[in-house]
Amino acid sequence: MIRNGETGDWIGTFEGHKGCVWGATLNAPATHAATASADFSARLWNAITGDELYKFEHKHIVKSVCFSKDCQRLLTGGSEKLLRIYDLGNIDAAPYVMEGSPSQIRTAQFTADDSLIMSSCADDNGIRVWDVRTNVVVTTLATDTPVTSIEITENGRYITTADGKNVTFFDAMTFTPVKKWTLPYEAESASVCVPQNRFVAGGLDMWVHVHDMTTGNEVDVGKGHHGPVHSVRFAPDGMSYASGSEDGTIRLWKTFPEGKPATK
Repeated sequence: MIRNGETGDWIGTFEGHKGCVWGATLNAPATHAATASADFSARLWNAITGDELYKFEHKHIVKSVCFSKDCQRLLTGGSEKLLRIYDLGNIDAAPYVMEGSPSQIRTAQFTADDSLIMSSCADDNGIRVWDVRTNVVVTTLATDTPVTSIEITENGRYITTADGKNVTFFDAMTFTPVKKWTLPYEAESASVCVPQNRFVAGGLDMWVHVHDMTTGNEVDVGKGHHGPVHSVRFAPDGMSYASGSEDGTIRLWKTFPEGKPATK
C-alpha cells in the first residue's frame, strides 16, 4: 500500500505479488515504487497510478530492493546470495550480478554517489562494501552480530546500522565507526536524523525508542505495537518517524511530542 506520510491516509494499493513482501521503496521523486517478495520476484510500479510496470524474476526469495540515487538502476538481494543491478533505461537487459555473499542477503543500499553498495547477510557479521565498477568487496565494516538494518543519511555523511543490541554510526567517507551505542534491548532497525540530534530504534520488545544522538540517552519511548518492530525511519524533516511491526500496523510518531525544545 501507499499512504500519505503526514496523515497516514490510504492512497492506493499495489496488487500482484503472490507471496509476502519483504521490502518496498520509492525512488527520489516518488514517481516509481519497487517491491521485493517471497514469490521469487521484484516488481517495479508506477507510484502515481499503481500500475505494475515490470516483474523481475529471481530464483529464490527477494528480501531487499533499492533505487540508485539517480533513479536509473534498481538493486535487489535475497536468498540467492546474489546482488543484482537492473538498468531501468534498458529494462529487458540481463542484470549486472555481484557474487560472493556467504549467506542470504538481508539488506542492501547504494551509497550517496551510487558508486558503492552496502550489504548485510542473515548469518554473517559485518557490512560488505562493494565497488560497483570492479565488482569486488573493497572493505568490510565490523559488527558484533549480523546486521538487520542499514541506513545512509540524506547528506551521505553517516551509515547507521542495527545489530543485536548495538546501534552504530559509521563515517560514510572513511568507513570508521563514529559512535556505537549498546542498548538494553534488541534493535531490529535504526534511523538517525542529524539535524534533530536524534536516533530511533525498534525491535523485539515491541516499543519504539528515541535516543539523543550525542549521549545515547533515551529521551522518549513509543508504546502501542503488539508485535516486534522490524522497521523504523525518520521523515525527511526529522519531525516525525514511522515504525512497522509484525502486528500488521505502521504507526507515525512525533519526534518531539511536547514541542521541540528551544535552541540555546
